[in-house]
Amino acid sequence: MHFIEAWMGSLPPFAIYALVCLVIGLESMGIPLPGEITLVGASLLASTGLTSPWLVGLAASIGAVVGDSVGYAVGRRGGRAVLERFGRRFPKHFGPAHLAHAERLFQRYGVWAVFFGRFVALLRILAGPLAGALRVPYPKFLLANAAGGIVWAYGTAFAIFYLGRAAEHWLKQFSWVALVVAVVAGLATTIFLKHRAARHLHEEAKTAPAEEKTTAVG
Repeated sequence: MHFIEAWMGSLPPFAIYALVCLVIGLESMGIPLPGEITLVGASLLASTGLTSPWLVGLAASIGAVVGDSVGYAVGRRGGRAVLERFGRRFPKHFGPAHLAHAERLFQRYGVWAVFFGRFVALLRILAGPLAGALRVPYPKFLLANAAGGIVWAYGTAFAIFYLGRAAEHWLKQFSWVALVVAVVAGLATTIFLKHRAARHLHEEAKTAPAEEKTTAVG
């Protein structure tokens, strides 16, 4: 994380915004890239005055909405086959178990899975292509996608921005400590969300066979 932030800090602001938009856009299309880490890094730079949290949030929002829409189009055209093909290429990120779990979430929560999926690593990558493959009506998808993307982008950007500002204010004579606090907080948030998603996936994987067995017996 520190390496990414240091590298981003060497770029001009416009390039940072473009990078945030590009990485999050590609991640939303279904390519496993560190979109959230990139957003956190740009937001930390905003707390130092190098970038604007408003523009970081805007870049992330555009990337999320456009990327998910492209992913939706790919999923709608290619169907489940394209998701299975991606699963074989990136088994650690969305193999058969991940895909089955995401499908169960869509079946259970409908279009809300798109909104809340923006906050969960697994669904952030799969939401667009899976919604297209499952033929979710595009207007409903777009509304949930845009709402989730904007709330996630600006919420993360300003949370990290104000955290960095607060740390700098209270610990300004120890600037390196402020940086460490902000970085640790950003990493902790990412790790917590990933842990919750992984635990939920494990629980779903254990309960799914039992539910299928019960259905078959009934």
